[in-house]
Amino acid sequence: MGDRVLVLNAGGTIGMVGTPHGYAPVPGALGPYLDWIVEMSRGELPPIDFVELDPPIDSANATPESWGEIARILFERRADHPGFVVLHGTDTMAYTSSALSFLLPSFGKPVVVTGAQIPIARTRSDGRQNFIGALEVAVQPAVPEVTLLFGEVLLRGNRAMKVDASGLDAFDSPRFPPLAEIGMDIVVNHALVRAADGVPGLTAGTLANVAAVRLFPGFSASILANICAPPLQGLVIEAYGAGNGPSEDLQFLAAIEAATSRGVVVVVVTQCVRGSVQPGVYATGSALARAGAVPGLDMTSEAALTKLAVLLGQGLSTDTVRQMMQDDIAGELTP
Repeated sequence: MGDRVLVLNAGGTIGMVGTPHGYAPVPGALGPYLDWIVEMSRGELPPIDFVELDPPIDSANATPESWGEIARILFERRADHPGFVVLHGTDTMAYTSSALSFLLPSFGKPVVVTGAQIPIARTRSDGRQNFIGALEVAVQPAVPEVTLLFGEVLLRGNRAMKVDASGLDAFDSPRFPPLAEIGMDIVVNHALVRAADGVPGLTAGTLANVAAVRLFPGFSASILANICAPPLQGLVIEAYGAGNGPSEDLQFLAAIEAATSRGVVVVVVTQCVRGSVQPGVYATGSALARAGAVPGLDMTSEAALTKLAVLLGQGLSTDTVRQMMQDDIAGELTP
């Protein structure tokens, strides 16, 4: 293994250039800027190997197949590099960082997902500092898990969420502390870092058909029933508060019960920024459980959705997936 960090450009704002239709990713545009940043560091930054998805994409166009392609590239190059940086658009960055934590079990090396709100070619780009911080984290063995670095924090990848559409501190992890603070020094909270456990693997295969819905007053039972129709295999419900739903809407509960009886795994998370689903605290939450939904505890919607897609895609039984959605397998929830 050499000392060169692998930088994988999936696309996103950091490498975009202006076009007649707005900013867009252009193959080959980003690499020269990154090479220049590393060269000008005069040895302070590690050397890099640079690869791109073919073609790099705006993250609004990311799909589960994109997650699988990124995971495959990282796994195939695992033995060749001390660490990895994935450059990605911010819109779906939290989905990708969550998915990678489940697609690369026990990876055992730093995988740092980052990007920018302003293209790196622009004078005021935040991309340079994010890229530099990601390289510094990736070359050290201190945080051997999938993380998301943005601004002044290094977050566990499956705990992060985008909280600002345009600010430079665009990501936060309200339900779990940062793994490190990015300031004059990179200060790692070693007590929070998840040690690699087991043989590194790549979760192969097609990801399952899953969806997510956010409850609101008057949510239609017929819409829910249509969403749960085949080929759907799993559903994440962003419920109120501690995991509550409309307990007096019998048609709504019947739609959940009908879906779960067909083998659809329904997981309840909270739509609140902070806190957790608390099974049994309220009758409205208990009604969802009686209909067959399982609690997602303090998982983010992004983590719950990607975890559900990965587990169901492995062909596991419904009962096994229901249980594993309540188990901590990659640091995504607090048991």
